[in-house]
Amino acid sequence: MSHIKKITLFIVVIVILLLVFGLWYNFTYSMDIIKPTQVNTTEYNRKLLIATQGSKFKNELTNRIIEQYKNDSIYINIIDITALKKSDLTSYQAILLIHTWENWKPPVMVENFINTLSESDKNKLIVMTTSGNGSYKMDGIDAITGESNIHELGTISNEIILRLNPLVNGNTE
Repeated sequence: MSHIKKITLFIVVIVILLLVFGLWYNFTYSMDIIKPTQVNTTEYNRKLLIATQGSKFKNELTNRIIEQYKNDSIYINIIDITALKKSDLTSYQAILLIHTWENWKPPVMVENFINTLSESDKNKLIVMTTSGNGSYKMDGIDAITGESNIHELGTISNEIILRLNPLVNGNTE
């Protein structure tokens, strides 16, 4: 076999291995799409939008936030992050965005959504970013960060609730 054929074969094998790894990585670590859910009536004046991704950790975190507010006069709308661009934010007092860091960056729809927010909408935004080492977040965003560690759910949900309370209760001063 000639030298050029060996190099070409080597490159083809490397490309195939990279494609297989990429497919495996996306299959293993991609987030599920969540089904939109509403808690309480839209007639309530106080409204909370939760945009999240589906995973065991994020589902449980979302459930803890819902448990905190479900008995209050607060309408809670839970959507998948893929539906963010269709959301009318004007009636919400608070927006909770829960997402994972994917391929060393935030999901494109999350980044695009945040970059198009007005200053008043950014003031009602709480972001929870999960990543492998628990420290990644978008530049310029005051996000809560952490790993998707079930044992940290209490600490993280408490931090989110502390940040949400002033927003949903109208005490943003």
